[in-house]
Amino acid sequence: MQVVVNGQVEKLERPTDLSSLLQQLGYSGEAFAVALNGDFVPRANYGETRLNDGDALDIVAPVVGG
Repeated sequence: MQVVVNGQVEKLERPTDLSSLLQQLGYSGEAFAVALNGDFVPRANYGETRLNDGDALDIVAPVVGG
């Protein structure tokens, strides 16, 4: 199974949910937001959002500074 995360292909050994993938990729805390196939996913739904082959994720974090 493959998903695209911020333009990079990630191969997954088995289907997973969004929360598990974020943990595998090292994302923690609340300083980021996720869009799945162009739609914002509320943080409360990460654990119940199943990923499918070919899904595209955009993970964005605020940038501080100027």
